[in-house]
Amino acid sequence: MTIRLGGIIVGLAITAVLVLWSLLPGAYNYAFGPAPEKQPSYAFYEHGEGPEGGFAFDGAFGKWDMAQLQRGYQVYKEVCAACHSLKFVSFRNLRQLGYTEAEVDAEAKSWTVPGIDPQTGEATTRPGLPTDAFPSPYPNAIAAAAANNNAIPPDLSLMTKARHDGSNYVYDLLTGYGEPDPAKAAKVGFETPDGLYFNKHFPNVNIAMPPPLSDGQVTFADGTASTVPQMSKDVAAFLTWTAEPSLVERRQTGWFVVGFLLFATVLAFLSYKQIWAGLKPKKK
Repeated sequence: MTIRLGGIIVGLAITAVLVLWSLLPGAYNYAFGPAPEKQPSYAFYEHGEGPEGGFAFDGAFGKWDMAQLQRGYQVYKEVCAACHSLKFVSFRNLRQLGYTEAEVDAEAKSWTVPGIDPQTGEATTRPGLPTDAFPSPYPNAIAAAAANNNAIPPDLSLMTKARHDGSNYVYDLLTGYGEPDPAKAAKVGFETPDGLYFNKHFPNVNIAMPPPLSDGQVTFADGTASTVPQMSKDVAAFLTWTAEPSLVERRQTGWFVVGFLLFATVLAFLSYKQIWAGLKPKKK
């Protein structure tokens, strides 16, 4: 018994020494060591807050704005699709945005997708079908990198779920382009390298993607002014839908579940009072 207890104590002592050996140097450096050197870009980064007024789908009672989602799809088609794919979304999913079956068929046919020649078996292209996914603008990753300064444009299907606060992230990124303050840049020694673009809402403020939007770039059928903030908000909403099309329905279902649980709790309490009302606890 004494030997076993001694072994436990020795093991705990060795463990404590190893833990202290691994933690104490880091704690000392954190408390008394020099502060980590910040890059000049830190002086320009600004955390965005998203569009003024937020999105229609925000909050527990939010809903999709179908007109906004259709405008966002138009921005994606006419601007973003030149570089970014949407491989996890099919044309038939556009029915959820309020398009009719005929409109979805026509929309699918307006896209060119990869196909196979039934006679020769060789790769070819064909008009899209509602069951097809949105095609990639590049045949492979090497071609995508070669066309974009060695930076591969990411697929946007799940982008708003892949980034923290994704809807606001997309909006802030698209509206964050500009030029740094020359005096401030000279003071901290900051410059944007060739082939990159200044964006105050991007983590290191230098991004490979050039500014994709400009005022009046898209003509909306409903007459909405196509300013950069408006197009950014619309396409951010559309990409939120592509990442989580059941977002609104899930929230609505949650309210029914909470209501049912409250009802079941009240019912269980009343049943308890009814069944055990006439029984008294035994005295000890």
